[in-house]
Amino acid sequence: MAAVTAAQPRSSKTESYVDNKRKEDIRHANINAARAVADAVRTSLGPKGMDKMISTANGEVIITNDGATILNKMEVLQPAAKMLVDLSKSQDSAAGDGTTTVVVIAGALLKQCLTLLSNGIHPTVISDSLHKASIKAVDVLTAMAVPLELSDRDSLIKSASTSLNSKVVSQYSTLLAPLAVDSVLSVVDPAKPDMVDLRDIKIVKKLGGTVDDTQLVKGLVFDKKASHAAGGPTRMENAKIAVIQFQISPPKTDIEQSIVVSDYTQMDRILKEERNYILGMIKKIKATGCNVLLIQKSILRDAVTDLSLHYLAKAKIMVVKDVEREDIEFITKTLNCLPIANIEHFRVEKLGHADLVEEVSLGDGKIVKVTGIKDMGRTTTVLVRGSNQLVLDEAERSLHDALCVVRCLVSKRFLIAGGGAPEIELSRQLGAWSKVLHGMEGYCVRSFAEALEVVPYTLAENAGLNPIAIVTELRNRHAQGEINAGINVRKGQITNILEENVVQPLLVSTSAITLATECVRMILKIDDIVNVR
Repeated sequence: MAAVTAAQPRSSKTESYVDNKRKEDIRHANINAARAVADAVRTSLGPKGMDKMISTANGEVIITNDGATILNKMEVLQPAAKMLVDLSKSQDSAAGDGTTTVVVIAGALLKQCLTLLSNGIHPTVISDSLHKASIKAVDVLTAMAVPLELSDRDSLIKSASTSLNSKVVSQYSTLLAPLAVDSVLSVVDPAKPDMVDLRDIKIVKKLGGTVDDTQLVKGLVFDKKASHAAGGPTRMENAKIAVIQFQISPPKTDIEQSIVVSDYTQMDRILKEERNYILGMIKKIKATGCNVLLIQKSILRDAVTDLSLHYLAKAKIMVVKDVEREDIEFITKTLNCLPIANIEHFRVEKLGHADLVEEVSLGDGKIVKVTGIKDMGRTTTVLVRGSNQLVLDEAERSLHDALCVVRCLVSKRFLIAGGGAPEIELSRQLGAWSKVLHGMEGYCVRSFAEALEVVPYTLAENAGLNPIAIVTELRNRHAQGEINAGINVRKGQITNILEENVVQPLLVSTSAITLATECVRMILKIDDIVNVR
């Protein structure tokens, strides 16, 4: 009898153990899948990081080391690993830069969580401790930050350069960084000084030349030719510009039907009616003094026909056709005019005015430039050049990151050192704080602090330095109170990174820590995967 009673608790213990085992396995599977994604992008962190060549299903090739782009193009099937892809997207939309850093930090935190779980600490305790540690980390970073004024153009350029240093086009950072700063500052609205809408900066890519030929255009650039039909004008001074959303072509019926023409007189009548219809439209346009037409691409019927282009050329009206629908808002904002949806609404007050609209030869093709716009809206255009499509696309991505960095500084005007300095300082201060905390919490915070060392470690590793020696020396320098000591990858040693002009917006660092912690907490809390058919 005694033997039976002794066996009962053991069997119930075995059952509960099996139950937990499944949850543990799922947790481990999720963490390992997410870590695999983090390890894939880890080698591309920092100025000496490697680039990835991505080959898509349709044969397109992309060369980049932008974390968000790499993860976006990766085919990830495991749900927890997908969360890391979404994490880098969130960082991209929140700060624009640090997309690789955020994934690397998340990967390091997950590695520490595995150790904590195997030591028998409950996932909820780990999750709460991580949340506390991330709040403390943001406070420490804010205390380290240096305030910045928008008038301090040099500091803005330095932080834009830091973002470009890790890119394929880093050798052009002296050109692209000032260009990014000037374009963001030119669209800042004094009424809303903390807000920058990057849709007000249009990036136009044109193949040919080198990245050195990239320029900022105060006005509009269209990557297309003006219409040359019937010898129409390709240069117009003192331009009066209309943006039209209707078609200058014979109307179509609303229903599917065919007309049978039985003799020539009827044919002549149809052609005469068409001619009169188009002539009537062009006379109304000419009567307002309009001499440049920007015509929206039409999906219903041809926006312009050979006949209408012939009459427009005779009327000395310059035509740029096939303007994309999504560009209309940007164009009208820049020209400070209204789009015209119907010929009956064609009025002088709806026109935009510019000193010059001309077609310019550029590389293999031609572009149309609109300059000297009267009452120009707060927009700007960047014309990016590149010797091949791969460089051109990467230059655009890098410029977008630099623009985002400057936008971050406009919305949160604080700078912080780069080069792994903030992460080591965080690690040191959180390590000291963990000793004050009681119980499991202190243990978890210490693991959080250790995980942050992954950034300087990876920077050193990717630069071909000895990571253990560098991180140990870095810890030592920070313990002596040098809070801005960081890894100078160019010189291969530790220096005061602020003096080396390696700076980044505070928002990039705080957002990376907060988002990485949120993602890790979410993965920790998952204890089962339910497939629904």
